[in-house]
Amino acid sequence: MTARILKIAVPVPLYKCFDYLAPSECNETVAAGTRAVIQFGKRQLIGIVISEHATSDVPVNKLRAIKQLLPQPLPAELLHFLQWAASYYQQPIGEALNHALPALLRQIDQQQVLASLWQLSEAGRLQNADALSRAPRQAELLRQLQQHIHGMDKSQLDRLDFKWRDSLRALEKKGWVMRLSQSDAGALVQHRAHIATKPLLNDEQKHAVDTVAASLDNFQAFLLEGITGSGKTEVYLQLVEQVILKNEQSLILVPEINLTPQLISRFEERFSIPIAVLHSGLNNSQRLLAWQQARDNQVQIIIGTRSALFTPLAKPGLIIIDEEHDSSYKQQDSFRYHARDLALVRAKRLNIPLLMGSATPSLESLYNCQQGRYQRLALTRRAGKALPPKLQLLDVRRKPMQEGLSDHLVAAIKQTLANKSQVLLFLNRRGYAPTLLCHDCGWVMPCPRCDARLTYHHYRKLMRCHHCGHETRPPDACPECQCKELINIGIGTERLEQHLNSLFPDKHVSRIDSDTTSRKGSLDKKLAEAHSGEADILIGTQMLAKGHDFPHVTLVGILDVDSSLFSSDFRAPEFMAQQLIQVAGRAGRAEKPGQVIIQTHHPEHPLLQTLLHHGYAAFAKSALIERQLASFPPYSALALLRAEATQAYLPGKFLEQAFERLSLYQPAVELFGPFPSPMERRAGRYRHQLLIQATSRAALQQCMNKVIPALNTLADANKVRWSIDIDPQSML
Repeated sequence: MTARILKIAVPVPLYKCFDYLAPSECNETVAAGTRAVIQFGKRQLIGIVISEHATSDVPVNKLRAIKQLLPQPLPAELLHFLQWAASYYQQPIGEALNHALPALLRQIDQQQVLASLWQLSEAGRLQNADALSRAPRQAELLRQLQQHIHGMDKSQLDRLDFKWRDSLRALEKKGWVMRLSQSDAGALVQHRAHIATKPLLNDEQKHAVDTVAASLDNFQAFLLEGITGSGKTEVYLQLVEQVILKNEQSLILVPEINLTPQLISRFEERFSIPIAVLHSGLNNSQRLLAWQQARDNQVQIIIGTRSALFTPLAKPGLIIIDEEHDSSYKQQDSFRYHARDLALVRAKRLNIPLLMGSATPSLESLYNCQQGRYQRLALTRRAGKALPPKLQLLDVRRKPMQEGLSDHLVAAIKQTLANKSQVLLFLNRRGYAPTLLCHDCGWVMPCPRCDARLTYHHYRKLMRCHHCGHETRPPDACPECQCKELINIGIGTERLEQHLNSLFPDKHVSRIDSDTTSRKGSLDKKLAEAHSGEADILIGTQMLAKGHDFPHVTLVGILDVDSSLFSSDFRAPEFMAQQLIQVAGRAGRAEKPGQVIIQTHHPEHPLLQTLLHHGYAAFAKSALIERQLASFPPYSALALLRAEATQAYLPGKFLEQAFERLSLYQPAVELFGPFPSPMERRAGRYRHQLLIQATSRAALQQCMNKVIPALNTLADANKVRWSIDIDPQSML
């Protein structure tokens, strides 16, 4: 009998697949994408079937048999897309496929998760929630279910700000709520969505909607360039409505988890149908449930962060990338990919349109518009009666400063508060103080594992490294000279909060950074305070810089723009300009006029002057010219080969060996390095890198295809951790 040999992608860092024998009891053809339990060395793993063959390079009697074939395979479209992605980004295929699977589908002993929806019964729909005054949680849950006429799943219920399980059981006991299984829920999508009243579009919004809608049955890439507050989300909503009416699915990606609840609430207000949510803040069961619902066409709207791009879609109709410029779309470890760029590939394969929106588009996207690859759609004015904020550069040289605040900015804060408006202060540095300094000898407290200084966190009375997470108590005296006068130098959000509480003791100061929002529900609570106007002064890091709509904020203060003006990374000016415009865009989004004050010691800096007087479009035009002169992306293609080890000499030695291999392909590629990373030591490991540049992606890929799989054969390959980053977004 001819042996049946299955080629399996195994989740290990090796650039090859492995042959296994099909299970003896399996008589049918095994579909590509099927999950398989295999013995790999001493471990049992779940691999993915790539193909079936009659022969193998390994003798059949030495091949192991697959232990078990599992249900819930990767759909064929998604499998082929991931194979392409792994090839382009030079990643081991097994690791790429493993990354795309929900965590429960990577486990051998996973439990089958069935989708559940809770929906009002006929009797429940007739009830008046106000009659449950003695059971306020039941009343609120009844109201929520009345708003979601097609039911709510666990992920939606978990977003309520109270414990809902007991209230739900009580409503079920009364016969007002019924639970639907996965098979029952499948019928829900046959109902037409209830679509709430929608606002009228201005002529620019209507043109954008009509243009994209005309391509709903074909692939086309669109860049929606709209200033902050111009109504990009409303364009998304009206396009998704048209996709729903075609009984197709929309996939919407956002860059950060903290933007997800706000966008979800906008969609839930508009559409009373189930919405699948996918991001790292969910538990494994929730993620698998959403994955299954999208695959089985039980939801028509899928919202998530970058990994949601790998969601199987039963009836794809549209992909939307919100804040397309954001660097969070680039996965920086494990399977290194850029979700925006891969979304373009997937949309083309699915023959559906891709809409990318931003107030500050990436230079790559603007270049693609120039080349005719993307169609540009512009929103040049704010929605409603809102006007763009006024920007002011405040020269703080030789001016008195208290905890990072100039007298001019403090006066503006007082005036804004007197006018019953909100203030947002942006400082992209959390903690109390970035440096602990000895007043006598100048010693500063370093991280023992990184080439970085420890940041003081006053609330917890500890020093913390923001790069590796190392924590320790501050010393009582300087270890160098025994001086007890240790000074906190610099300012972070925690110190700013303390100072503002002393300046405005009768006002509510709300700090929003990763230190204050780590607990579940804390971010939602703080954002609710901001939206309602309960918080008078908002202090935040980049978490507040994008996507949020704070209607009561009329003053934005940017405290420390100078730290971003000078960097060795060629992308730094672009990132800084985008962040500046995004933060400024939080001001004056309602009818009240907005003001933005930017404190700087370098008011004459060309980047600041260009943004202030000519806007982001002029900056982008100038930056693209500079990129072209320097032969940087998008006018070339880059790859960054990184290596790290606990011994300082090993990464450089390994990269020198890699340099010799790569040099065989000059002049098709240029090599720069190897050299130490800007932060050479991080988390106790020394890091070096080698930059590879080519005039085109094709030339770069041709070189990478020949060199990368062979790097594991180099003499020192097993002594270092190495990785390849195609189209790197950071040189750090």
